[in-house]
Amino acid sequence: MHNAAALLSRHPHQPAPQITLGDPEIALRLGRVHELCGQARRTLALSIAAQIGGPIVWIRLDGASEFINADAIAEQINPGHILFVTPAKRDLLLWAMEEALRDGRATVVIADLASPPAMVPIRRLHLAAEAGSGAGACRPLALLLTPDQGGAPGIETRWSLEPAHHTGMDHWTLSRLRARMAPPRDWVMTHTQTGLGPCSP
Repeated sequence: MHNAAALLSRHPHQPAPQITLGDPEIALRLGRVHELCGQARRTLALSIAAQIGGPIVWIRLDGASEFINADAIAEQINPGHILFVTPAKRDLLLWAMEEALRDGRATVVIADLASPPAMVPIRRLHLAAEAGSGAGACRPLALLLTPDQGGAPGIETRWSLEPAHHTGMDHWTLSRLRARMAPPRDWVMTHTQTGLGPCSP
């Protein structure tokens, strides 16, 4: 049994490492599972992955109608840093994501889904990401891409990215729909020198 002296430390509390997009409020904690939804969810995933860097594992069902065009993303990220995995069944898709997270060598693991998964698979993904954070070379970031407004239970945060080109070319509305420690909020985003970021006030 640990005594009080062993539990206390003089070291200051270290906040969990996270990735941000030009604003401390737009933060995704590493080693956890986050959900990205909305029409431009893949644009958001690419911007996050580009900021972290590779290697990246992108998983989608074999035969899915939508896929990433390597030429189109080359200005954001080197397509050679992305390993595309195309399992034949949804169960294998989530299994592949779990294994990639547990391995701890991919900085970002993305699963492109037709609908949000249930609580139990997400809990398993959280545990795999935690295991990968201790066993591998990095703290992997898990991103679930879901259509419409998402709705996966048990995720760390949920973000939506929608086109807002009426406000200017290359503009989007980023919405924080769910976060454990922060209320919902919207930002108008555009491309900056460091990637996708908030527009100046």
